Amino acid sequence: MIRVAIDAMGGDFGPEPLVAGIVAALESKKFSALLVGNSKIIKPLIPTNLLKYIEFIEASEAISMEDGATEALKRKESTIFKAVDLVKNGLADAVVSAGHSGATMSLATLRLGRLKGVSRPAIATLMPNSKSSSTLVLDVGANVDCKSEHLFQFAVMGEAYAKEILKRNTPKIGLLSNGEEKSKGNEVSKEAYELISKLDNFTGNAEGGQVFDGSVDVVVCDGFIGNILLKTSEGVAEAITKIIKQEVKRSPMAIAGSVLMKKVFSRLKKQISYDEYGGAPLLGVNGCVIISHGKSNAKAMKNAIFQAINFADSNINKVIEQELSKHIKS
Repeated sequence: MIRVAIDAMGGDFGPEPLVAGIVAALESKKFSALLVGNSKIIKPLIPTNLLKYIEFIEASEAISMEDGATEALKRKESTIFKAVDLVKNGLADAVVSAGHSGATMSLATLRLGRLKGVSRPAIATLMPNSKSSSTLVLDVGANVDCKSEHLFQFAVMGEAYAKEILKRNTPKIGLLSNGEEKSKGNEVSKEAYELISKLDNFTGNAEGGQVFDGSVDVVVCDGFIGNILLKTSEGVAEAITKIIKQEVKRSPMAIAGSVLMKKVFSRLKKQISYDEYGGAPLLGVNGCVIISHGKSNAKAMKNAIFQAINFADSNINKVIEQELSKHIKS
């Protein structure tokens, strides 16, 4: 049975929505849940019939969003420190946290270590596209500044994730740039283009719109650009939803049409909502780490746990090391 360590006190809204997600996950799929936090607060939120699948790991403090990421390295009694160490010590197969993402990344990298051949771990996230599918984008926040070799490693890791987790046999890989032509981009992206060209599934530069049109499966960029892309797309999706609601209220014809379009709007909301994906894997560390949104609700936490189980039950880390070793030798 897969063992998942969960920072049960992280997140913007306290333990209630997180524990509700854990309960929902256990009702759908049986796994061993190691809940890190204050058991006096957490335990009453769990149905007694599910307690046999749960172990409580006491932790006296939580890293707040105001704390610096490096603070987590000193606070060994914090929930995220103890959750990551469960994986480090072989007591858990994966860790999930909706708490301080910077602290989670720092602890995971330093406590678990990097995979062989990986210089910089990357956060990968799924973004919806117009083909009723999703596009994997990395990095979306772990590395503000990157060298060309880091982008190449992201491409290898993204390809491995697309094959092993998303089950796409020949995923198309694109390098995010300001034009499709090989000559476009800054010096780092031009150098990265040459390196990523070694991969059979590389299709060349990808413009921003291609993240959403389904023409590529994996989009590679540095964490600075990737995080802006992610936050912008979330903001656009929210703005469009509000605009549609406002327009519907203003027009009787639109109200009538909205009834007919209810299913369409429902599918759109489902496709663009972050809680459908649950969390973002930190690729390149020696273990399974899923970083969830701070605003995670029960559904988001449930899906983050499912991501962790799928990741832990795969060979992705071995595949990443094997693929990188081929290119290191060459």
